[in-house]
Amino acid sequence: MTDVPKTKDPQLTTEDYEQLLDQYQFSAKEVGPGKIVKGRVIKITPTHVLVDIGMKSEGAVPVEDYTEAVDGRLPKAGDEVEAVLEKTDRKEGYVVLSKKRADYQKAVETIEQAFAQGLVITGKITEKIKTGFTVNVGLDAFMPDSHADLRPVKAPEKLIGQMVKVKVIKFDRKTENAVVSHKLYQQEEREKKKKHVFEQIQKGQKVKGVVKSLTSFGAFVDIGGVEGLLHVSDMSWGKLAHPHDLFKPGQEVEVLVLDFNEKDERISLGTKQLTPDPWLNIERKYKAGDKVDGKVTSLTDFGAFVEIEPGVEGLVHISDLTWSRKMVHPKKLLSLGTEVTVSILDVNPVSKRISLGLKQAQPHPLESFKQKYHPGTRVKGKITSITDFGAFLEVEPGIEGLIHISDISWEKIKHPSAKLKVGQEAEAVLLNVDVDKQKVSLGIKQLEGDIWEDFFERQKVGDLVTVKVVRIADFGVFVEIMPGIEGVVFNSEIDEKKVENPADVVKVGESRAAKIVKLNARDKKISLSFRQAQADLQKQDYQRYAESQDDRLTFGDLIRDQLRQLQNAKKPASPEEEKSHD
Repeated sequence: MTDVPKTKDPQLTTEDYEQLLDQYQFSAKEVGPGKIVKGRVIKITPTHVLVDIGMKSEGAVPVEDYTEAVDGRLPKAGDEVEAVLEKTDRKEGYVVLSKKRADYQKAVETIEQAFAQGLVITGKITEKIKTGFTVNVGLDAFMPDSHADLRPVKAPEKLIGQMVKVKVIKFDRKTENAVVSHKLYQQEEREKKKKHVFEQIQKGQKVKGVVKSLTSFGAFVDIGGVEGLLHVSDMSWGKLAHPHDLFKPGQEVEVLVLDFNEKDERISLGTKQLTPDPWLNIERKYKAGDKVDGKVTSLTDFGAFVEIEPGVEGLVHISDLTWSRKMVHPKKLLSLGTEVTVSILDVNPVSKRISLGLKQAQPHPLESFKQKYHPGTRVKGKITSITDFGAFLEVEPGIEGLIHISDISWEKIKHPSAKLKVGQEAEAVLLNVDVDKQKVSLGIKQLEGDIWEDFFERQKVGDLVTVKVVRIADFGVFVEIMPGIEGVVFNSEIDEKKVENPADVVKVGESRAAKIVKLNARDKKISLSFRQAQADLQKQDYQRYAESQDDRLTFGDLIRDQLRQLQNAKKPASPEEEKSHD
């Protein structure tokens, strides 16, 4: 303390010095070491604060007593201060003062009073210790972890250096040990604010607040010290994935009080209610067939949701995404945020649902296809799928045509896979385009021309042909005349004898000679006869035989030979005989 200057005002008179001396002598009698004195700051040096305490010498307070205090602020010249008189340094000519001791004594008194009366005091969190914190309230007090805040403290280090208001929950005057709680102070303040808020709020009232925290189901908003819940369903008229899409902690918001219960300490808030419900009179704004622009807001396995105005979303079902016959997942066609044009299919204001169509907002691809291609046109593509009834050929992107099993080949086939494979490149003839039924009919066998037409041009009634039995029915048998051409032999034309069951006479796969007895080119029907073919073959055999004999053949020989032929005709021909007739 060697820096304390000795002051002597040259303007003071002898009488002034006498008055000051009298004051000092009076004060010296009243004030002793350990007593708190009051004075006014007259000067601040780098090491001390000089204070006029009404004595012969100024008082000197170390600067550290101020800088190490809770607030850390130095006083200014003219400020009134308090300090404890420690001793008089006659050698240096000043009185040694201690603000630190004065603060400590005052702190002990303040803490004792606060403990007794439940008052609130202010302290500075200076250190994190094992089970809590050290709080300087004029003296070091202990604050347990559980009393540091209303909620568990996740980052204790962030509290160091903070000024907090606390309540004294335990104090021992002898040991001067104190335990304080910031949480109790917060609880009291919250109760005060809560009481005030519940006395003021009303249903339907607009209030301002601050977003305190976000969860998956909503946001907690502070409206004057009390938190209310802004549920995700009350944030927006439209579908909202998560509250953080609209709000963030610390954001100031205006909300509407929907409901409250003071007993349960619950307040329900809303923001969407601040704007009119967009679904009111929705049927007047949108009608079936209207085309509107919208934005894709979500994609699911069954379709896509499109927002056509804020708060109004409609569903584009997966079946209404594309004109393609195949079901395509929405994620392969659309992306979140994509701007699209859709067609209104249906509006239901009661259930708040709007059905939309993406494909209906575009021309049907078959319309342009029909204008581009006409029946009889040859088209090429790739086989995309095969079913029991046919195969599908993609003739243009998104347009597939059906090749029915009956139009794959002129031959009878059991399954399309016998002629076609998935992925195979194929050519076909366009048979028909039905836009209403969304069908394109194709044929492969037509590439070869009409074999029926060719058959009817070459064959006539009475011709003998070799056929193969392919199917047996109750009324007769079906025979293949040539690949793709079939006819029928009725029971009456199978044999000279009456046939009840064709299977007793013929077998599938058996080859026989048959005579064409009827032709119907319009209906593509052919009737044949085994019986008449056999008789014609016998006549031909006889004629050849007669022509091979010389002139010496007698009339009796002819009669005997004819009788033998008639007898043989009554018997079924053996396979060997049939082969000989071929």
